[in-house]
Amino acid sequence: MTAPTSNYLVCLGRELHFMEWGAGHAETVVAWHGLARTGRDMDPIAAQLAARFRVVCPDTLGRGLSQWSPDPAREYCLAFYVQQAVALLDQLGIERCHWLGTSMGGAIGLAAAAGALRGRIRRLVLNDIGPELAPAALERIRAYAGSPPAFATVSELEQYFRSVYKPYGWLPDAQWRALTESSARRLPDGRVTPHYDPALVQQFVHHPDDYTQWEAWDRLDLPVLVLRGETSDLLLPEVAEAMRVRGPRAVVATIPGCGHAPALNTPEQYALVERFLAA
Repeated sequence: MTAPTSNYLVCLGRELHFMEWGAGHAETVVAWHGLARTGRDMDPIAAQLAARFRVVCPDTLGRGLSQWSPDPAREYCLAFYVQQAVALLDQLGIERCHWLGTSMGGAIGLAAAAGALRGRIRRLVLNDIGPELAPAALERIRAYAGSPPAFATVSELEQYFRSVYKPYGWLPDAQWRALTESSARRLPDGRVTPHYDPALVQQFVHHPDDYTQWEAWDRLDLPVLVLRGETSDLLLPEVAEAMRVRGPRAVVATIPGCGHAPALNTPEQYALVERFLAA
């Protein structure tokens, strides 16, 4: 298997960073991360899928190694992320792909599959995200994402991540360390903080209905797999059930031992995704 590569492309005038795994395979999976995370969260499942697929894992605008937006009120929103995704796929020569999205990454995929990438996304995997989000969970995420803490040491940052991302489920120590090191940046005063632009939460101020997507859901005409963390406070059971019976009538799988959102890092989770993509 070819080693993953780190890459940069300008999409709509903004530089995006992405990791690419399994270069040379005919079929592509776009694996897109959650709100305040980076594409490196997809390393475990990308390494698994790379035996069969080309896997592209972008850092969203304002996260990781991608550029921060100089116009956060306008650009930190699903519509702009979708436009950048189209530009990224076009530049990479990807005519059709599968989409695997965790949380916000799934919301981008849902919007794209119903709109600008309709017909180009063949199969859609939504990791603990739907067309309606629980308000309490949204407020929780907005609260911690909007004011990221800073710490004197990377070890303290890791302890913070272990606490706030405990709902991800089981991660071995090496993955907690990798998660921390791939999403840390140092401030001018020397402290370390999560590697994203705090202004990303302006999405909830200027685009308050971004995550209400039932109209888009009902327009979908492709196979959809929904992975729901057993104790998720974001994707409620009744919403997941509605996703099963309306629109594209998704296959819904409950992931035990996880909340929001499963880390996509166990053999059982790999198998669910691989079986669905291979169907």
